[in-house]
Amino acid sequence: MGIIIKPIVTEKQTAITDKFPNRYGFRVSPNANKLQIKKAVEDMYNVTVVDVNTMNYAGKLKSRYTKSGVINGRMPSFKKAVITLKEGDIIDFFSNI
Repeated sequence: MGIIIKPIVTEKQTAITDKFPNRYGFRVSPNANKLQIKKAVEDMYNVTVVDVNTMNYAGKLKSRYTKSGVINGRMPSFKKAVITLKEGDIIDFFSNI
């Protein structure tokens, strides 16, 4: 499995990218460190990464009501990385659509 799982394209992350045009969010492997994330983004998108900020999120508890009763579970935990690119570099997630 690779270091980068998928880019984060949500309303909140899009607002951050609009405010700071050189910041992008990625969902990454939980055991990846900042240097590995930096190298993976630079190799994948041919850009220069200036800074990497990582956040670990715990899985949320979920419950669902069914005919047979309440089913309790937990969403998986994940790690998120927000990278800052060199001024002038951009990543276009929608270029190959």
